[in-house]
Amino acid sequence: MANSSSGESMLERIVRILEAFDGNTPSLPVAELARRTSLPSSTTYRLVDELVASGLLDRVGREVQVGLRLWELTTRSSSALALREAARPHLDDLRRVLRAHALLGVLDRHDVLYVDRALARSSAVNLATVAGRLPAHASSAGLVLMAHQPSAVQEAWLGSRFTRYTPKTPTDPTQLRRVLAAVRQQGYAEAAGLLVGPSTGLAVPVEGPDGQVIAGLGIVVPVGETDAARTVPVLQAAARGITERMRAG
Repeated sequence: MANSSSGESMLERIVRILEAFDGNTPSLPVAELARRTSLPSSTTYRLVDELVASGLLDRVGREVQVGLRLWELTTRSSSALALREAARPHLDDLRRVLRAHALLGVLDRHDVLYVDRALARSSAVNLATVAGRLPAHASSAGLVLMAHQPSAVQEAWLGSRFTRYTPKTPTDPTQLRRVLAAVRQQGYAEAAGLLVGPSTGLAVPVEGPDGQVIAGLGIVVPVGETDAARTVPVLQAAARGITERMRAG
C-alpha cells in the first residue's frame, strides 16, 4: 500500500484508526479519531469513509464504531476462538467452585489480551475485560505467560519501561527476573495488589496441544483472601481440562 509523506503505509494508518477504539469508547466522532491517531483530519475522514463503505466501521449518528464485518472476519479462523470455546465450561466451573472472577488471557507483545472471563458476585476489583489488555508485569496471567516465554522474548520485555500502578508493582528488571524464576519453579503466579491495591490475581499456565504454554488461566479475589494451597490445584485441573478439550478438537 502507498506510503504517506511520513513514510507510514495506508495499512498502518488504518490500523491506527481501528486501535483508537477501546472498551470505554466503543464509538467516536471522526474528529476525535483524528486527534487520537495524530492523523490529518482530511486523511482521517477519507479513510473512515472507505472503512464504512467496506463494512469495517459503522456509522452511529455522528460517530463511528467497529463494524460487524470486522468482527465476522476476525472470528472466522481465530485461534483465540478455539481456545475460548475449550475454556468456557472450565471458566464457569471456576467461578462457581471458587466464587471468584475467572479469567483467560493470552500474551500479545508485552500485554495480556483477555479472550474470555466469567464474573462472580465478588467484591474483588477486576479490570480485565474481553478483548481488553492489561500489562504483563502487573497481572498474574501476564507473569505466568512471560515466565514460559523464550529467553530472547523475556530479555526484550525486561528492557522496556514499566509503569508503577501501586507501591507493590514490580518495575525493576532484576526483581522481575526473580519473579519469573519463582513462577516457573512453583507453577503459578500470584499478583497481590500489583495493579489495583484491593485485588489479588492467581494464575496458572495453559498448554496447547503441542505442549507449549498458550494462555494464562486465573482468578481475581480480594487481597488477603488468597489460599494458593487450595486454589492452585483447582486451577491446574481446569487448565489440563482446557488442553484436553483442544486436543480432542
